[in-house]
Amino acid sequence: INREIETLWNKLTPGERIFVPILIVNTLVFASWRIPNLKPFMLRYFASNPAAKAVCWPMFLSTFSHYSMFHLFANMYVLHSFSAAANTLGREQFLALYMSAGVISSLSSYLFKFAAKSPGYSLGASGAIMAVLAYVCSHYPDTKLSILLLPQVQFSAGSAIQAIMCFDLAGLIFRWRLFDHAAHLGGACVGLF
Repeated sequence: INREIETLWNKLTPGERIFVPILIVNTLVFASWRIPNLKPFMLRYFASNPAAKAVCWPMFLSTFSHYSMFHLFANMYVLHSFSAAANTLGREQFLALYMSAGVISSLSSYLFKFAAKSPGYSLGASGAIMAVLAYVCSHYPDTKLSILLLPQVQFSAGSAIQAIMCFDLAGLIFRWRLFDHAAHLGGACVGLF
């Protein structure tokens, strides 16, 4: 079995070699949310909340936490789609971008919630993924992208990141609760930087 796993691992691209461990950690954390006895621990350390007693660790750990199977699938699908950025950045730089963007996106969420006086929990990898997306879209703006279920609708990567950031800015202004728009914008800014 070890030889088969090693053979499979060696066939992966550099981006996939980073993606697979991130996927495994996210899946294990998702499964941990389903264990009733772990719920208080998970809420304390794996859900970002500016009003919580534990403030720093959740800013990092919430990046690996998802509330539903669809939330996990959507984030991991997008991360996998853009994990080829590891080919140009290198493994260490990709991980540094991903993890630091996760913390900065949590901080952005904290600051917005504090300013808007609307505390609440946040979790998910979307802020970190927005950094990867913004990095790719800013370095390869002419790359053609499409939507999962509408592959015939194509647009440039440069247009995509502008539209996404405008959507998230509108979400902040109008206080939409569809996504954590502050976290998305914080992550995107890290990727653009």
